[in-house]
Amino acid sequence: MLAERSAQVQLLRLTDLDAEMARVKHAAQSLPQHQAIQSLMEQRQQAGDNVTALTTNADDLEVATRRAEADLVPVRARLERNQERIDGGSISDAKVLRGLIDETEHLKGRISDLEDEQLEIMGQAEEAVAAREEAANRKVSIEDDLRGVVAERDEAVAGLQEEAKSIAATRQGIATTLPANLLGLYEKLRASTGLGAARLVRGRCGGCQLELTVADRDRFRKAPDNEVLRCVECDRILLRVEESF
Repeated sequence: MLAERSAQVQLLRLTDLDAEMARVKHAAQSLPQHQAIQSLMEQRQQAGDNVTALTTNADDLEVATRRAEADLVPVRARLERNQERIDGGSISDAKVLRGLIDETEHLKGRISDLEDEQLEIMGQAEEAVAAREEAANRKVSIEDDLRGVVAERDEAVAGLQEEAKSIAATRQGIATTLPANLLGLYEKLRASTGLGAARLVRGRCGGCQLELTVADRDRFRKAPDNEVLRCVECDRILLRVEESF
C-alpha cells in the first residue's frame, strides 16, 4: 500500500491519540474510588444487617420488659388484698390467719424475684437500645463516607470524560484527512490487535518489540517515503521516525 508521507505522519498522531484515549479509559476504570465504593457498600450492607438484628433484639427486650411488669401486677394486687385482710383484724381463725401471713411472705419473696428479673431485663433492654443506636450511627457514618467517595468518583470520571471528548474530537479531525484505504487498514488492525500502527525505533517494532533482521532493516531503509511498511511479525503498520534506523 502507498500513502503520502504527510498522511503517515498524521497516522502517527492518530496512534498517539488512541494510546492517550486508552490511557484515559484505563484511568476511569482504575480509579481508587471504585474499590473504596465497593468496600463501603459492603460495609453499609453489613451495618444495615447489624441494625436490623439489634433492632429485633431491642424490640424483643422491650416486649419482655412489659411482660415482666405485667407479671408483677397480679402478684402485687394479691399481696395488697392479703395485707388489707391481715391489717383489718377480721380473721378470727388463727390457722387461717397464719396461712394468710405465710402466703403474704411468699408473695413478697415472689415479688422480689420478679422485680430482680425485671431490673435485669430492663438493663439488657437499655444496653440493646444503646447498641442499636451505636450501630445506626455507624451506618449513617458509612453512608456519609460513601456519598463523599461517590462524589469524588463522579468528579474524577467527569474530568476524564471531558478529556476523552477532547481527544475524540481531535482524532476525528485527523481521521477525516487520511486516505480511506489507509484509515481502513489502521482501524482493522487496531480492532484485532488493539494497536493499528507502531513506531519503528532503532530497527525495532514499537508494537511487538521484534527487532528487524539486517535484511529487513536494509529493505525498510531503502523503501520510498510513500510506501506503507508492515511489521513482519505482528503485521502492524510501521511508522518511520527520525530514530528508526
